[in-house]
Amino acid sequence: MKGCTWSATMLRNRDSSDQATFFQSSTVQFCTTSRACLNMASGSEGAGNPPTKLQRPPNRLGLEKSSYLLQHAHNPVDWYPWGQEAFDKAKQEDKPIFLSVGYSTCHWCHVMERESFEDEEIGKILSDNFVCIKVDREERPDVDKVYMTFVQATSGGGGWPMSVWLTPDLRPFLGGTYFPPRDSGRRPGLKTVLARIMEQWVDNRDGLESSGERVLEALKKGTSIATNPGETPPPAPDVAYRCFAQLAHSYEEEYGGFRDSPKFPSPVNLMFLMSFWSVNRSSSEGAEALQMTLHTLRMMALGGIHDHVGQGFHRYSTDSSWHVPHFEKMLYDQAQLAVAYVTAYQVSGEQVFSDVAQDILLYVSRDLSDKSGGFYSAEDADSLPALGGTEKREGAFCVWTWLEIRELLPAVVDGATGGATEADIFMHHYGVKEQGNVDPEQDPHGELQGQNVLIVRYSVELTAARFALTVEKVSKLLASARAKMAEVRKSRPAPHLDTKMLASWNGLMLSGFARVGSVLDDKALLERAVHAARFLKEHLWDAERQIILHSCYRGDEMEVEQGVSPIAGFLDDYAFVICGLLDLYEATLETDWLRWAEELQERQDHLLWDAEGGGYYCSNPADPTILLRLKQDQDGAEPSPNSVSSLNLLRLSHYTGRKDWSQRSQQLLAAFSDRLTRVPIALPEMVRGSMANHYTPKQVVICGERDAPDTSVLLATVNSLFLPHKVLMLANGETEGYLYQRLPVLSSLTRLEGRATAYVCEDFTCALPVADPQELRTLLLA
Repeated sequence: MKGCTWSATMLRNRDSSDQATFFQSSTVQFCTTSRACLNMASGSEGAGNPPTKLQRPPNRLGLEKSSYLLQHAHNPVDWYPWGQEAFDKAKQEDKPIFLSVGYSTCHWCHVMERESFEDEEIGKILSDNFVCIKVDREERPDVDKVYMTFVQATSGGGGWPMSVWLTPDLRPFLGGTYFPPRDSGRRPGLKTVLARIMEQWVDNRDGLESSGERVLEALKKGTSIATNPGETPPPAPDVAYRCFAQLAHSYEEEYGGFRDSPKFPSPVNLMFLMSFWSVNRSSSEGAEALQMTLHTLRMMALGGIHDHVGQGFHRYSTDSSWHVPHFEKMLYDQAQLAVAYVTAYQVSGEQVFSDVAQDILLYVSRDLSDKSGGFYSAEDADSLPALGGTEKREGAFCVWTWLEIRELLPAVVDGATGGATEADIFMHHYGVKEQGNVDPEQDPHGELQGQNVLIVRYSVELTAARFALTVEKVSKLLASARAKMAEVRKSRPAPHLDTKMLASWNGLMLSGFARVGSVLDDKALLERAVHAARFLKEHLWDAERQIILHSCYRGDEMEVEQGVSPIAGFLDDYAFVICGLLDLYEATLETDWLRWAEELQERQDHLLWDAEGGGYYCSNPADPTILLRLKQDQDGAEPSPNSVSSLNLLRLSHYTGRKDWSQRSQQLLAAFSDRLTRVPIALPEMVRGSMANHYTPKQVVICGERDAPDTSVLLATVNSLFLPHKVLMLANGETEGYLYQRLPVLSSLTRLEGRATAYVCEDFTCALPVADPQELRTLLLA
């Protein structure tokens, strides 16, 4: 249930594993016994009571802003942040580097800190013999990607905390994930590994370095993604069908999702399937794609992965039925799931999907929002138990005992069968048991013993029938009970909140508010989206240098702060913010957001485009400290920014008239041809980009005044439909405005008899104009 370390199937970003992994090359063998510890300094063991964490003065990490780095600021380890000071020290002292990478809501990162980095003896060994660098993977995804690629290639697995040993020139020679502090059976402890590395650094340094260098050179070749001369993207319909077939093969029919367990939400899969359905509505494959999507979303909404009391979704489910989650909540999940659920509402018309989308945004607005307009990154899985204790437990904030609910909801319900209380009805509906409802297999550490994770076991109709009540009465009773439980939660120790604000994830969340707000015509959600966009421009756009900044932070006085050395944005920052701005334009039709999206795309092209091989690098290819020039080729928990860029470029080409961006989208797809052809299931969002290039996007132009009632009716018609291959724009007659200057053809589109009028066009070859909403709907679905 602890979701920080991952198995060898990391390519799908799925399996969690508690096992330490480390590299054994033919050149260097690392022992699994404690023999190598004989010559190691004894440190402070047995030398009296060491200072506690709060008594120690802070190390260099005390000057950082990242929550994760600050969590390690009082370790007895001489930590450095990633940067030149650490690199220079390693070269001057000719010491290997110990690189430790994690993030603030990672359970096993907390465990390794408590067991090893808080240990005085291990801290002394690390500080005396290594230059120790601590990295927040969310703050420096470029560093994380390079060394995770190495760890996966050499150990067969990967995850966080990630532990990698480097030469002073940053070349890795050994890597793993979580290590226990001391040997356990055949499993080597960190002390043993450190001792063996120290010995090998003296006796076999050439072997260490040459082995690591060979792996690094192989990785440079193996991770290269480029277009072959004259290559074009593979045919989109073939790629889309293959992606559908691969997803259908991995689909789990009973509860939905794409494996038995653990189960991840995978919104990129769901969005692809709905796009596939949109162009295959009359086929059996299209119907199957839609059924897979809607069933998965329904089961997730009913499951324990959905927080029925506090709203929002947890990271993933440890079982096949979406019941017992890893309780961490991530901003990027909320953002993508809000879009997936509101899209399901567009497709199906079922109110439940709209309700869940709003539920997600309620959670984000309440718990993950900064007053500046930005969004925080994550909420931890672990917190202190409500009844006291000094050790945090996973899910403690979210779970319930049978007795707690009995005491909270004691009232007898008038007319209910057998004199049932509110608690009886609630516990029947949500599967609450006196002994707890968590299978011990989903609770290997015994943290949820006697506890209940709420999961909807019956429809409201069946629960009402069971207790001889009306559906309306049961609905009100359940809502009232959830509200009471939410009040109880407020008195519990809250989980840690990571208040780091990332441009990339804020861009995803901007899309969430803009898309849901436009579909539901919810002005409050659209205002929140505009607030988020203004935050991005004010706090994460460096106008002087013309670059996006990757991150900012909530300060002690609740103000927005930058780090000591602001981090320049990465590809996902540009791609996700651009996508968010395009979605915001379609939701508000305010061209300032479109203008900024165009500006950011130009900067992304200048900084990150590979002119020789096609596609975008994940980070600045000129940075000498980043040893691999990677292009992410997997849509995982977040979509690949190259996938998102393939759609951004196409959308922008239709808004600006720039054919070079349409061509660049094709060049990008061509660079990923091999991956798209062989395993499109790895890139479902890029397959959507391929489909959008194949099915020429419809340009939907509404001629009218933005806030006029007749214009609003036509816009509501467009927004009610899922049209993955369309761009929406407003022609308000201001011929000196942004869109008219870029698309002169707009001047030729006029209103019918003074009424708001819609034109549906392909390459601005337009069908006959319509002013009736039903005629527009028919035209859009043709």
